[in-house]
Amino acid sequence: MQVTETLSEGLKHEFKISVSAADLDAKADAKLVDLKDKVKLNGFRPGKVPVAHIKKIYGRSVMAETIDQTIRDTNTQLFTERGFRLANEPKITMPTEQKEVEELLSGKSDLTYTVAFEVVPPIQLADFKSFQVEKPVADVSDADVDDAIKRIADANRAYTAKGEGAKAESGDRVTVNFKGTIDGVAFDGGTGEGIQVVIGSNTFIPGFEDQLIGIAAGDTRTVKAGFPKNYANAQLAGKDAEFETTATLVEAPQDVAVDDEFAKTLGLESLDKLKEAARERLVAEFSGATRQRVKRALLDRLDEAHRFDAPQSLVDEEFNLMWNSVKAEMDSAGKTFADEDTTEDKARDEYRKIADRRVRLGLVLSEIGEKNKITVTDDEVGRAVIERARSMPGREKEVWDFYRNNANALAQLRAPIYEDKVVDFILELANVTEKKVAREELYKDDEADKPAA
Repeated sequence: MQVTETLSEGLKHEFKISVSAADLDAKADAKLVDLKDKVKLNGFRPGKVPVAHIKKIYGRSVMAETIDQTIRDTNTQLFTERGFRLANEPKITMPTEQKEVEELLSGKSDLTYTVAFEVVPPIQLADFKSFQVEKPVADVSDADVDDAIKRIADANRAYTAKGEGAKAESGDRVTVNFKGTIDGVAFDGGTGEGIQVVIGSNTFIPGFEDQLIGIAAGDTRTVKAGFPKNYANAQLAGKDAEFETTATLVEAPQDVAVDDEFAKTLGLESLDKLKEAARERLVAEFSGATRQRVKRALLDRLDEAHRFDAPQSLVDEEFNLMWNSVKAEMDSAGKTFADEDTTEDKARDEYRKIADRRVRLGLVLSEIGEKNKITVTDDEVGRAVIERARSMPGREKEVWDFYRNNANALAQLRAPIYEDKVVDFILELANVTEKKVAREELYKDDEADKPAA
């Protein structure tokens, strides 16, 4: 076997490999001898078929198998001996001309092919004990609990019908029938009957609810409203519509007495128990927000401490996934890069930087996990599947079967579990200091990321 490196450029390598016809023939003959005891041919007793006869019948297919196995074995040997950690699947280039292929399969010519690939660079891990990580912590106040209970009470508020001829006000609930048109043409999903609309809830498209102010039961009016540019239905996004709307009932909200009786309607023993439950939920929510802030800070620190050239093939793959998603979302919303106050070139540069960061961080986390023997067990993945199934009541079996029969989907569940375990490992070594903050400070970044209403 002859191995010649034909390209060594950064993380990219290419080798030309040649295996003699004699070596291939010897390996193929060994396979044929093994096949002798297994094959059954008319006119021959089991195990008595001459190898030459077997070769005449199965020689080409056995040689094809031999070539495939030889390439895999040779590549593995090459990668192992030279300490290569591949970033992607190697690209194999074989002879393609009919005459060359025929001579190769008939054992008359040497096997010569090229293998091209990109490697993962050596990663020098930082000293995680030197990391300083600030952990923002917010206490759940009595006011936070009161606000949470008020939201629960508002969501469970009762409504009673207003008197005949009473007009709807902000906060009232109006039951309506409507027929929607765009440019005079009805559209799918534009018709509704017995639909309850709480004025001011902002649950309908912008402008719809406000135009119901002043309507009374039995009144009909034309409501003009526009679908948002980012509306889920691309056929309606950004379009203006008219809704012939008739009110059938106008109801006013009733005050809710937040007391023991109210708590019992929610399945709890008393108001104190409701407050305990609300506090526990808020503690869990605050803890989750703290976790996200700490993880984000830690990933930023890892990014700063591990600067190296990422394999371009992985960066390209990550970028393409993000870019295709961005383009699809913009097309669906009918938006342009100008609407986002940028250009396509600038957006490409920004997303390529993000892709590079993601790839580097993924390689760093993988290196940390591998060197410290961090793994994800099947039980942990199984629990994640169960949690996912529980989140979709009535479809548990469908979810379970989906993950059981989809290795890629399972891998997508395994990845964040692995990432969190590596993050926890680093945090155990790092110098983590708690900082008391207000709720607003804890959620500041998240709220800043939300789109404007």
